[in-house]
Amino acid sequence: MTESRILCQLGRAVPWLLVISLSLTPGAAARDSNEAWDALVKGGHVALIRHGNAPPGYGGDPPGFKIDDCKTQRNLDEQGRGEARALGEAFRSHGVRVDRVLSSPWCRCLETARLMAVGSVETSWALVPDMQPSVSVRLRELKEIVAAWRGPGTLVLVTHALTVRALLGFLPIQGETVVLKPGPGSAAGGDLVGMIAAPE
Repeated sequence: MTESRILCQLGRAVPWLLVISLSLTPGAAARDSNEAWDALVKGGHVALIRHGNAPPGYGGDPPGFKIDDCKTQRNLDEQGRGEARALGEAFRSHGVRVDRVLSSPWCRCLETARLMAVGSVETSWALVPDMQPSVSVRLRELKEIVAAWRGPGTLVLVTHALTVRALLGFLPIQGETVVLKPGPGSAAGGDLVGMIAAPE
């Protein structure tokens, strides 16, 4: 199934996502972010990043898009490119060591990963969402990638909202980072440490 068909499902999840967002207090969000950065600086953790802002945000790709032709896809806008650069700078300013960067092959994910400029970028289809996660080979592979990571630095994974939802049960906003502590005992391959908001 193509990502354009997959991402059209996102609109149904927006009200639920809004409820979650409104339930977080600024103080809790700050603590959450601090714990996430501390884990990344310590090393041995996974940074699961939704690509930067790519309008319209919940609309998928244009009809007939091609995976090997960025001009046919939904891409980062200037805000999204700025978010990617700022996130990379935040990794550097916090002293986060990045040992490996994997990205979905979609152009908006690849551009996010490359503009972060924290390491050479490899592609992985394990980061592409699947509408049947209960039988998804991709999701199983992603869980294995997360669970097996030991560092010593950070593993950066740049992906899509629906991939994160299949793995963890919620939708991050564009440019948001989810930090996981790998562990084979976790259903997701790792436990949630905290979240880092998209750069402003």
